[in-house]
Amino acid sequence: MAYEAQVTDRSQTAGDLRIVGGLDAAGRPVEILIAGGLVADPLVGTRLADSLAGAAEFDAAGCHVLPGLIDLQVNGAGGCDLTDQPDRLWDVATTLARFGVTAFAPTVISSSPEARAAALAALRAGPPAGWAGAVPLGLHFEGPMIAPGRKGAHPEHRLVAPSAAVIEGWSRAGGVLMATVAPELPGALRVIRELAARGVLVSIGHTEAVAAQVAAAVAAGARLVTHLGNAMPPLSAREPGPIGAALGGSELLAGVIADGFHLDPLTLRLAWRALEPDRFLVVTDTTAALGMPDGPARLGDQDVIVSGGTVRLADGTLAGSAASLPWCLRTLVATAGCHLADAVACCTSTPAALVGDPSRGWLRPGARGDVTILDRNLDVVATIVAGRVVHDARRAVSTGHTFGTGHTFGTGHTVHGTGHIDHDTNGRS
Repeated sequence: MAYEAQVTDRSQTAGDLRIVGGLDAAGRPVEILIAGGLVADPLVGTRLADSLAGAAEFDAAGCHVLPGLIDLQVNGAGGCDLTDQPDRLWDVATTLARFGVTAFAPTVISSSPEARAAALAALRAGPPAGWAGAVPLGLHFEGPMIAPGRKGAHPEHRLVAPSAAVIEGWSRAGGVLMATVAPELPGALRVIRELAARGVLVSIGHTEAVAAQVAAAVAAGARLVTHLGNAMPPLSAREPGPIGAALGGSELLAGVIADGFHLDPLTLRLAWRALEPDRFLVVTDTTAALGMPDGPARLGDQDVIVSGGTVRLADGTLAGSAASLPWCLRTLVATAGCHLADAVACCTSTPAALVGDPSRGWLRPGARGDVTILDRNLDVVATIVAGRVVHDARRAVSTGHTFGTGHTFGTGHTVHGTGHIDHDTNGRS
C-alpha cells in the first residue's frame, strides 16, 4: 500500500463537506460528514459542527449516496489510450471522475517494454499542479505473458513467454498493482509466485488453462480471473477450465464486464448467482471510447471501431468496452435482478478488499471521503474524492456541458458511458 499512499498524498488536497438529503444504496436516508478528507463519526458530529461551520454542503436530495466507485480495469477514456499514450494517464483520471470513478487501475495491454516503462514513469511522476480526478491505485499489466490462442484484441507480436526478465522491476511498491498471466505457459507458475511475493495481484486471463492448471496458479498465488468468460475456454461437462474454477470454486474472484455485450444475459445471471458480491468484481474494461462518439479509436497500437456501445477490431473481435461503471450497474441490476446495494458492493467494497485497502469501499467513520452520487436512473450527479467535489454534473449542465448525466454533447452524437441502457426482452443493450 506504500506506493498508492504516495500517489494519494501528492494528488488533490483533502476537504470538508457535508452531504445531506440523500439515500444509501438500500434506500435509507443518509447524511455524510467529511472532515479533513475522512468520513467523520456521527457520534462526534456535534462537536465537529463548530469547526466545520464554513464547510460546503452538497444537497443530494433524491439521489443515491454511495461509496466511491473503483474500477480495476481501465484501458483509457475520453479519447486517450493508456497503452498508446501513457503520458495521458492523469487526463484519463480526470475523465473518469465524470463517470463516478474515485479510484482505478490504469491498464496497459500487451505492448513493448518501453510502453510499460513509460506508463510507470507517468504514474510515479504524479499529477500536474491543480489536478483533480480519480486516484490511480497502481498499474494493471494485462499481458504480455498470455496465450496466443486467446489473445483477443492483443497484438500477437507483443506476446512473450513468462520469465524473470519480463517482470524485472514489477512490484506493488513500485507501482504495479495487478498482472494478467496465462498460467499454462512454461515458466508462468514461477512468475506468479514471484509477483505474489512482491505484492502484485495475479489474475488468470487470456488463457487456454484447464482446471488443474488454474488450481496450480491459485496455489502459486493467483487471486482472480480477468474478464470472466472472455479470452478463455468455454465451460464443458468434464473440463471446467477457468470459468468452472471461478464459478464452482471458492478461492478466486472474477472480474466481470457487465456491459451487456461481453456476456450473454444468462451467463451474467449464472455468474451472479455463483459468485455473489464478495467474489463478483464489476469492471468496465473501458477504453479511449468512453465519453466519445462512435467512430475510429485506438487500443494500444491497433485501430478499433466504436459503434453502438461496442469497441471492436476490424475483424469484429471485441476490444474492450465503451462502458462506465454506472452503465454496468444498471445492466447488472436489470439483468441479474439483484438489489442495488449488492451490485454497488461489486465495484466498491469488493475491489477495496481485493487490493487490501480498508479505507475505501465504505462510508464508515475513518474511511476516505470518496463518494459517488447517482440519481434514481443511476446517472452520475457528482463525484467526490477525499471530501473535494471533483465533478458536479449539475454545474456542468448549467454551463452548457452534459458530461455526467446527459446523452449527447452539443454535436448531437451519442456519447458512450453516460446514457441509460434500454433493454429488450433478451436483456441486451
